[in-house]
This record gives sequence, structure tokens and C-alpha cells, in this order.
Amino acid sequence: MVARAYTVAFEGVEAHQVEVQCALTPGLPAFSIVGLPDKAVSEARDRVRSALASMAIALPSKRITINLSPADLPKEGSHFDLPIAVALLAALGIIPEDASESTVSLGELSLDGSLVGVTGALPAAMSAAEDDRTLLCPAASSPEAAWVAATQVIGAATLADVVRHYSGQSPLQPSEPGEVHAPQSSLDLRDVKGQERAKRALEIAAAGRHHLFMVGAPGSGKSMLAARLPTILPPLSPAEALETSMIHSIAGLLDQGGISRSRPFREPHHTASMAAIVGGGRRASPGEISLAHNGVLFMDEMPEFSRAVLETLRQPIETGQVMIARANAHVTYPSKFMLIAAANPCRCGHMFDPSQACARVPDCGQDYLGRLSGPLLDRLDLRIEVPPVAYRDLDLPADGDTSQTVAARVAQARERQLHRFGEDSTIRANADIHGQQLEEIATLDAEGRQLLSQVAESFGLSARGYHRVLRVARTIADLDSCDSIRRPHLAEAISFRLSTAPDS
Repeated sequence: MVARAYTVAFEGVEAHQVEVQCALTPGLPAFSIVGLPDKAVSEARDRVRSALASMAIALPSKRITINLSPADLPKEGSHFDLPIAVALLAALGIIPEDASESTVSLGELSLDGSLVGVTGALPAAMSAAEDDRTLLCPAASSPEAAWVAATQVIGAATLADVVRHYSGQSPLQPSEPGEVHAPQSSLDLRDVKGQERAKRALEIAAAGRHHLFMVGAPGSGKSMLAARLPTILPPLSPAEALETSMIHSIAGLLDQGGISRSRPFREPHHTASMAAIVGGGRRASPGEISLAHNGVLFMDEMPEFSRAVLETLRQPIETGQVMIARANAHVTYPSKFMLIAAANPCRCGHMFDPSQACARVPDCGQDYLGRLSGPLLDRLDLRIEVPPVAYRDLDLPADGDTSQTVAARVAQARERQLHRFGEDSTIRANADIHGQQLEEIATLDAEGRQLLSQVAESFGLSARGYHRVLRVARTIADLDSCDSIRRPHLAEAISFRLSTAPDS
């Protein structure tokens, strides 16, 4: 007789169904696991044996064989402990077989039988819903999984709770979805003295999910501006929160008992490796550009990042996803992020400061910013120079709009875009539009078309740069609550495109 339970094996954010088969056959007592398990899965037999012993359940003097099907799919992680235990309990007749076969389970067992939270509960719940099964997982992982309303999620604290639940002695209540509320931020856009043009660029970037490149001397406020970007971004929609949390669940970042509606803000150090930024490693884990999906990726001192890392950003910026190729798998992660890049004008940072003359001007600036390739810069929608702030200006009272005021304008512009594209569309912001749709919603009048043509010819604007100017102009018009793009909207979009070095 073969008892069956079900679990999942992860490949990126996808959870593939795995059938756990348990057979008790005559022969010398043994406990073997087959089906391409890794070291953590192979060690499950010792954890399962100890957990059953803590419940005074003795294993029979038979050969116990666990098969993880399909056998050619690699099985990695400690979450196979619980499904192996469930299949074995069903084979022993301790829990009903139909209960084990109607459940997708995952969880790590301690030696005393308690269940430890694992990564990937949210994608596992999605997989269980597709197969119309219940999800059984540790109580620590159940609040995130319960966000999938299409399936019932049962959270158990120990293996004994699982046995009592399926035997009817003490049924467990379905888990409720948990939401993590970020602490109220004390940062405000009004804290930044001056820099009105930079604030305007930040507002446009937030409204249309445009990429922004800031160049300025040290201490001019680039990092300060970027840190306040989350305060003007709208919260994640339910669909976006689910997409983002799927990635964070795989990465093990959902450890606070639920998912968050705050947009991710990732700021990797410039010494980060290729695998840390793009993703990779033995398990093809998501990198920073995927963890920033639907949020912000802030790269401070951008020229200090390695050339290989910078060039890998080109494809995710364009397509909104990244593929990690390995010998045994090709994993695709979504990576639709907003890139905020900052750089000094040169290595010393004072190239434009007349009081600190540098003998290497302008070669020092060309050498330093020359580390950023033309094709990469061509993909950044907004480019601004952030001038230094005099210390006398710091004593002036705060001026400009608060983050709350700017956030209201950004939310209104996002609502216009959502209404334009439709709630069921994969396009949610102006930065994502292209092709025929761009021509339809970013139509210029004769005067605007003539202006853009003159700029394209005079400054060598590329075809990509031409389209990105149109997208930014559409966002500026949305902030102005205009249905059509007018000449001032286009002129402002062009000014942000030509603030730094022209397209190369």
C-alpha cells in the first residue's frame, strides 16, 4: 500500500506540485528518501523519526521508502519535512489517507515535533488553490499564505496539532491573513532645503514610475531626496502586494506575520556582487532588482558599481523581468522597479565648485561618469543636476510642499493612468506604455511635434529617448489633469532629458 501527500518544489516564484509517496514494505528496517533530494531533504528522515518519537509513535520494523515525484525535478529545502511526516502518518493509519491526499503541506520539523516557519508559503498557497487543495503549514507562515482567498490555510504549531486536527480530536481553525503596517515615517520632502527642480523631478518619477538619474556634489541632498521618495508613493494595490510578496516569500523576507502594502525600497551597496543585484546562487534566489519589484531601487554612487553589474540592468529596465540561467534551470523573476541613481560629477565631487579648483577638469568628470555606458543612460527617463546647497540656506525656514501634499498629486495622477489602462491591464504606469498605445495616448499637436523634432535633430535624441520624452510628457500632463499633451508639458519633459550629457 502506498500513501500519498502533496507539497511543492520552487523554481523562481513558481511552485511545482510534488507528490510524496510513502511505501511500507517487508525487509530490513530502513528509511530512505528518493526522487532527487538535496542534503536538507535527505536529512528529513532523522528529523521526522525524532518528531514521531517525541509523540510516542514507533516506526514499524519495515522498510520505509519515500519517493518524491516527479523524480527528475530537483528537491531543495527543509519544507519537505512536514509532507514526508504526513505521508508516513497516513501509511501508518494514524491520519486518514483522504486527508493527506487533499492537502498540500510544507514545513520544517524540530526534533521535539514543533513546526518551524519556512519560505515560500505564499507561492505554495497559490499552487494549492490551482489544485483545489487545502494548505497545511507552520503557524508562523500561515498569515502570509492566508492572503490567497481561493484556498483554505491551516496553520499548526506542532506535528501533534496536525494529528489531532486530522483525527478530529481538536480541529484547527483556518488562518486569517496578516498585514504588516510599516511604522510612521518621520521623513518629509519639506525637510530638503531648496532643490525645487529636484523635488519636481522626484514627483514626476513617482507619478509615472520613471527612472531618475541625479548628478551633484557631495552633500547636495541626493540621498536625502531618494530617502523621501517612499513618502510620496501610493501604497501597493492588492494585486501588486501579492506579486511583490511572492518574491519576498521566496527570499525569506516575510518574517513579521503577514505581508506589507508599503512599496519596497532597496538600496544595495556598490560592492554588491552580480548575484546579489541580479539574482543567482545555488538556488537561483531573487536579487535586489527583483526584491524592488513594484518599488524603488536606489543605487547611490552608481559609477562605483562594477561595469558588469551596471550593464545587466539594461534588460530588466526594458522588459520588466530578469532571467537567471543555470545548468539545471532557467528561472524568471519579475523586476518592474523604479531606478533612482545618484552620482558625483567626478571622483572628488567638486568639479563644478569654483572655490575648489581641480587641475583635472574636465577630464576627471568624463572619466568618472564615462563608467556609465550610453545605452544604460539612454534608458533613464529623467536626468537632473543637483546643485550644492550653501550652509546659509540651511538656516532658512522649510519651504515647499509636504510629502502628504505631493503624495496626493501623485495618487491622483496614478488614478488617471489606472483609469486609462484599465484595472485588468498589465500596464499600470506611463513608463510601461509602448508601441501603438504610446502613439494613441501621447499624441502631439503640430506645434509640439515640431518642437520635439527640432530637439531630436539638434541634440541627437535616439529613438528610445524620443519615446521616453513622450512618456514623461504624458505623466506631466497627468499631474496637470490634462487629457492632451501641451507645449509646456513637452518642454518640461525635454528639459529633464537634456539636463546632463546628451544621449550617446
